[in-house]
Parts: sequence; structure tokens; C-alpha cells
Amino acid sequence: MKKIGIISGTGLEDPSFLSLDNSQVISNKFGQVSSKIYSGLVNEKEVFIISRHGEKHQLSPSSLNYRANIQAFKDLGCSLILAITACGSLKDEFAPGDFVLPDQFIDWTRFRKNTFYEESEIVHAPMDNPFDHEIRDVISETGKKLGLSMHSEATVITIEGPRFSTKAESLFFKGIGGGIINMTTSTEASLANEAKIPYQAIGMVTDYDCWRVSEEPVSMEIVKQIMEKNSEKVISLLNEVIKNIK
Repeated sequence: MKKIGIISGTGLEDPSFLSLDNSQVISNKFGQVSSKIYSGLVNEKEVFIISRHGEKHQLSPSSLNYRANIQAFKDLGCSLILAITACGSLKDEFAPGDFVLPDQFIDWTRFRKNTFYEESEIVHAPMDNPFDHEIRDVISETGKKLGLSMHSEATVITIEGPRFSTKAESLFFKGIGGGIINMTTSTEASLANEAKIPYQAIGMVTDYDCWRVSEEPVSMEIVKQIMEKNSEKVISLLNEVIKNIK
């Protein structure tokens, strides 16, 4: 049976949102995962969900134990990871409420543990295509059939956080080709690639960061409001995507 790992983000802190009944507390050699792992059958697939920031949104992007989370999925035998993430838009055409499926990232973090290999060996993992194009196509086609506004190519800029960008930074990230911006994706994608687990982020646009002068600058209140408003769309998309995964 195919096993799928899901990382849920802001606005979906309760990992049981797919009506999964079983939960377990897991730790591994890298430490404790971010939340209980909820599991169960969804459309004849075994699904495991971790709440990235904890069930009370108590974990900041810089303090997350990314390695423990990805290692947990590997130990559970997951052959795919889907990661839900709130993101800011760096393009006019990516509007709040849209879904964006990144195909590249630029890592602008500074203080992360972004490799499993530190002491016993050095591994230079290929990262030319850090996201999985096959599942990206499935998500894109599924979303369009559901009537969602989907964008299947974008470069995600991952910043350290927990603060948001200055206007100068936002304009800079836009100028170097960024499509969306968040605080977690590049670290997860790097580790998933090292673990040899196909990974695809599903970005929900919540704001225009702070580069667009006609819009209110991003705040945590705006992010949560948009994510909670669109949570049912995310759940519907995941259910259909899981059904369509071969």
C-alpha cells in the first residue's frame, strides 16, 4: 500500500483535518517531531500528517526540527511528501487565494540544520530539480478540475524568519526572479531530497508580502485569515490528489 506523508502548515494546525483517527508521538535520532503524527486511510492510501509548527502553532520556522520530521516519514516508509505552506506572492499574477506549486527554490536561510550528514560523512546531494514534477502535474490538473486557480511553475524564496521581509528585501527577492516567499520550504525540500523521498510543496498565497504599495503589508493576522478561509479548498484538493496518485 502506498504511504504518503503530509506536512500541514498555518491554518491547518490540527493534523486530524483529513478525519484521521490514529495518532502517535514519534522521536528519532534527530529528536522529537513537531506534533503527534496522525494516520489513517484516505482513498485507499495510508496517510501520515505532521503539523509543521505544532498543534498550537508554537514552533517558529527557525526552531523547527526539520530533520526529525523528514526522518519520521522515511522511517514510516512514506514514498512521497506533500507540504502545505502559506506564502507571500512576489508576482502580480499570483493573487491571494491562489495555489502555487514551486519547481525551484532559493535558500535565504542562515541558521538551519539542512543536511542529515554532518559528522560521519559528507554527501553533496544533487538539487537541480528539488521538487517532484510528476506529482506537481497531478496536483495542477486536479486543482484545475476543482476550479481552483493553480500555478505550476515558480521559484520559492525561503527566508529565515520569524520576521517578515523589509520592503527593500521584498523588492530584491522579486527582482531576482522569486515567485513566492515563505520560511520553510527550502529546508524541507533539501532534507527530503537527501532522504530520497519525492517532495512537493503546495503554496497557498495569502498576501503580496510588502513590495506592492497598493496592498496592506503582510501580517500574521492576514496569513491566518486567508488560510483559515481557504482551508476547505486545501482539504478538498488533498483528498482528490491522494485519490489520483498512482
